[in-house]
Amino acid sequence: MSEEKAKPKLYFATENLGKFKEAYEVLSKSGIEIYQLPVKKLEIQSDDLEEIAKFSAEQLAKEYKVRVLVEDAGLFIDELKGFPGPFSSYTYKTIGIKGILKLMENVSNRDAYFKSVVCYCSPSEPSAVFVSVVRGVISTVPRGSGGFGFDPIFIPEGSKKTFAEMDVVEKNLYSHRAKSFNAFAQYYLEKILKSC
Repeated sequence: MSEEKAKPKLYFATENLGKFKEAYEVLSKSGIEIYQLPVKKLEIQSDDLEEIAKFSAEQLAKEYKVRVLVEDAGLFIDELKGFPGPFSSYTYKTIGIKGILKLMENVSNRDAYFKSVVCYCSPSEPSAVFVSVVRGVISTVPRGSGGFGFDPIFIPEGSKKTFAEMDVVEKNLYSHRAKSFNAFAQYYLEKILKSC
């Protein structure tokens, strides 16, 4: 029982199994175990990823009375003035990869970045936000069958592969999401678990 008290369960609120696997792989290396909370997040309309993630995490912590992680990410394309950004999920569902590549036809500047925002919250603690960015370029054609979302068209700096051509372990060497979860892991081990 005391073991359970010392390590309260930590939930990652996502319906995306790919996201969960990436987070699990990162956090388990630090000895942090997470459980999937496959619920729909309540998302506010905002062009600020931090605001969106924080609102969702605080609502879920209050509703489910658990320690919860929420991650929101966006693809920001320089030539498209940061589009799709916070609207990446909606853009993926509506125009998809083909739509983005259509918008990028004959565009020479293919610079882009992925931004990840992880928010941790519990019913009794203030929320904490961790932000990471990975720069790269948009490929001219989709490549690879792994990952999810816009992974088949994003090549991170330092690699010739798209995220979709990498397995989870390799992707986590470059990924914005892995960086955010690593920052969270450090905070959780030092600030939260020590005070349990």
